[in-house]
Amino acid sequence: MVPALLILALLALARPGAPETQSGGARSADNLLVITVATSETEGFQRFIRTAKYFNYTVKVLGLGEEWKGGDVARTVGGGQKVRWLKSELEKHRDREDLVVMFVDSYDVIFAGPPVELLTKFLRFDHRVVFAAEGFLWPDQSLEDQYPAVDTGKRFLNSGGIIGYAPTLSDIVQQWRFKDDDDDQLFYTHVYLKPALREKYKMTLDHHSAIFQNLNGALDEVVLKFEKGNSRVRNIAQDTLPVVIHGNGPTKLQLNYLGNYIPNAWTHHNGCGICEEDMLDLSQLQDEEYPHVTIGVFILKPTPFFMEFLQRLVTMDYPHDQLSLFIYNREVHHEKHIQQFWEEHGDDFYHVKVVGPEEELTEGAARDMGLHHCRQDVDCDYYLSMDADVALTHPQALRILIEHNRKVIAPMVSRHGKLWSNFWGAINPEGFYSRSEDYIDIVQLKRVGIWNVPYLSQVYLVKGDVLRSELRQRHVFTLGDQDPDMAFCKNVRSKGIFMFVTNMDDFGHLVATANYNITHLHNDLWQIFSNPEDWRDKYIHENYSQIFEGDLVQQPCPDVYWFPILSEEGCDHLVQELEHYGVWSGGRHEDKRLHGGYENVPTVDIHMKQVGLEREWLKFLREYIAPVTEKLYPGYYTKAEAVMNFMVRYRPDEQPSLRPHHDSSTFTINIALNNKGADYEGGGCRFLRYNCSVDTPRKGWTLMHPGRLTHFHEGLPTTRGTRYIMVSFIDP
Repeated sequence: MVPALLILALLALARPGAPETQSGGARSADNLLVITVATSETEGFQRFIRTAKYFNYTVKVLGLGEEWKGGDVARTVGGGQKVRWLKSELEKHRDREDLVVMFVDSYDVIFAGPPVELLTKFLRFDHRVVFAAEGFLWPDQSLEDQYPAVDTGKRFLNSGGIIGYAPTLSDIVQQWRFKDDDDDQLFYTHVYLKPALREKYKMTLDHHSAIFQNLNGALDEVVLKFEKGNSRVRNIAQDTLPVVIHGNGPTKLQLNYLGNYIPNAWTHHNGCGICEEDMLDLSQLQDEEYPHVTIGVFILKPTPFFMEFLQRLVTMDYPHDQLSLFIYNREVHHEKHIQQFWEEHGDDFYHVKVVGPEEELTEGAARDMGLHHCRQDVDCDYYLSMDADVALTHPQALRILIEHNRKVIAPMVSRHGKLWSNFWGAINPEGFYSRSEDYIDIVQLKRVGIWNVPYLSQVYLVKGDVLRSELRQRHVFTLGDQDPDMAFCKNVRSKGIFMFVTNMDDFGHLVATANYNITHLHNDLWQIFSNPEDWRDKYIHENYSQIFEGDLVQQPCPDVYWFPILSEEGCDHLVQELEHYGVWSGGRHEDKRLHGGYENVPTVDIHMKQVGLEREWLKFLREYIAPVTEKLYPGYYTKAEAVMNFMVRYRPDEQPSLRPHHDSSTFTINIALNNKGADYEGGGCRFLRYNCSVDTPRKGWTLMHPGRLTHFHEGLPTTRGTRYIMVSFIDP
């Protein structure tokens, strides 16, 4: 008989047509008690408690701090200890006829609805005890024939979710007479399958997932829905909105995915609702009070923009006395760069350890060594693992990650214009990549938050105390023949540790390393296609963007424009690269490089085509010269095509000047590559028709002027040193 008080309390909500959901923060039900078991406060447990608090459930936790003796329930039978604890707890409530008790697991359970909704749905069953149901029979398949047949829904009992009246549940568990590592589900199954007991206790199963949604075997039935500003799990096979979501069996990762949204952890309307919870605040700390961090740096292949990577370690906005470096370099090409970094900045850090190619370590062994470097140092509070292909450009990235206060967390970084990133949203049963429904939205920043994911690589932060507790085994990155990153993630997942990635800040990006040619003097010059962001930051003038925003462009002569284009390093690398090539023309009219073999106005030069840079230079013209052209010459839209792209060298004893001439172009750029006064004297360009000269060239600045007809010009004599300019005849 259903207690009258409960009927009165829920009558309105139980009427036909009553809505299944209530708004977040619905009122609590005093006649409902949730009981769960947890021996330690894992992240799964903390998530369970957070969702319970969100809906104001009253929760009693059994077993905290006690030793688990219930067996390895993730791999075999067990769990009887839960029944023993529940048996003892229900003794306190066996006389409470009006009390509804729900027993659920905690590590792999989240709440999706409020207590009133739960009680309403329980009342509709018109039974005293309701067990969760699933499509698999565990652990004794021989009992299948004893189960009552069902027309639709799940047929078999699952003990991860039970709801019923306290006296009835107490009577059931009082029958437990077994060991702690005996199977709890088998016990409840035997009780349920006895017709007399099923009738006595008025037991039934939640065949259609009205209350309990077990994910194992039902993933194709479950979808994430955003309705009326709320995020909710819907069972589309049964058209129900389950209140309790259970990631039973091998569905822990799917539960983690749903837990990124349920209950209202993230919605389209409000964004992330939990990202600011439990954060640390480092802003008030003195430098010496900051956590000590060991940064594990891993150089596994020739990597573009590697010196910039090392420089970002120096400019990181974090007290360097609290930073130690563990550097593993497997690539001989980068030894000279590591040596230079050591000599210039070794004293900037608390401690630096370098392991080079001569050690002949495997990648997994090297990563284990770096991790252990932090593990064995009791003062190491965090370990930041970072591969050399990670451009962590946000100077406060380390602070931000620490303040998010997660055991394992990574900044999201991806390749320029690609969906390739340092995390996976899902994995397949074999542990390899599988695209989650939200992966593209996260990478493209359409969904911003902190995301529980099954796989991280290349850059992530791990708490030091986690390394000394859950991950205390020596070999975390070595597991059979698996790749080190796969082994690491599998080991972390096996310990029930959550891995998070945050895209709440623009942390940087991944550098593409495929087909990186290291046969040149300055190999990064060729990276404008593969790594355009890094190329821009290294080789384009820092004030380039001001061309479009202010009055930076100058006009020293009619229709002659002057503006910054190349960085100091860009100029130096071009000059050094072509001098390293060294095959300068002799400044003669005969020139086999040209169609027809004759140059009317010869210079001492090297063509971009000669050093294999023409394709990259044309890309530079399209990306950085064409937009300026369209601003300065309104109505003219350049194709940024050029056949002649060359560096000219002027010397007093070689070719000091260039006679008056027209260029075979619609317009020409002329970039000064070194400094007047320091590197040479004299030089410049004179436009004869206007009797106007630009005789104080600025390194990295270019002249842009029409080529044919109007701008007859000459190169003024260089009187000392060597002057270099870069010239393109555009739209010939």
